[in-house]
Amino acid sequence: MPPLHEAAHPEAGTAVRIAILGLGEAGSEIARDLVAAGADVRGYDPKVTPADGVDPRVNEADAVRDADLVLSVNSSHDAMEALLNALPSVRPGTIWADLNTASPGLKAALAEAAGAPIPVVDVALMAPVPGKGLRTPMLVSGGAADRYAAILSGFGAQVAIQPGAAGAAISRKLLRSVFYKGLAAAVVEALAAAEAAGCADWLRDNISTELAGFDQRTIDRLVDGTHQHARRRADEMTAATEQLEELGVPSRISAAARDLLIDLRDNGGR
Repeated sequence: MPPLHEAAHPEAGTAVRIAILGLGEAGSEIARDLVAAGADVRGYDPKVTPADGVDPRVNEADAVRDADLVLSVNSSHDAMEALLNALPSVRPGTIWADLNTASPGLKAALAEAAGAPIPVVDVALMAPVPGKGLRTPMLVSGGAADRYAAILSGFGAQVAIQPGAAGAAISRKLLRSVFYKGLAAAVVEALAAAEAAGCADWLRDNISTELAGFDQRTIDRLVDGTHQHARRRADEMTAATEQLEELGVPSRISAAARDLLIDLRDNGGR
């Protein structure tokens, strides 16, 4: 594996060469910011014309043939296909960075498919890209994480290194998503039911007050209370699910909470 200065600057005086695969909303903003920061950017997207300053390429293999760093910013469904299409043209030592929100297993599979000559890093974008572009906080893992961080930090990116193989960074993001996206879904469902019941403003204020008081002790109370009072809470969420059905509101989150509590009740919860 070549050292950073060789990967970033294959010829004296030349800019680091970055290929971007996928020029949708996220990829286009990152590409634009890299160009503005002085990077030599080439890109490919079968449906999007590259922005000014991005050298358009005809396919994945063409895009990566002279790149020092590849940013795969398409989708989790296309991540493996993009790698396999590009792999015959990727030069040994080129960093392949997968920025897609894919499972840790898929990130690990990308690293295995690329093999030792092509270091794969797993990049988790820790905030929405629109409006932030290259300033979107990134968490990166994998054998070349330090090289990736050094290259992109040089262009103004915020990159933190997560120790571990490819898959470790996205694992952190997805675990956070279980909480945050689950919380958002619960709020949406609860407010829809409150709207049907005629008390949406009251519930909105109640939720706001509860969330404002969250701290580490709150988390402990939530976890301990869920296990200790599973029987009573299972009955409560059964009633809540029935209420949503009576209001004509689908009870997806409420029903899931009920089922979790019933499982805890039947397996040792009190």
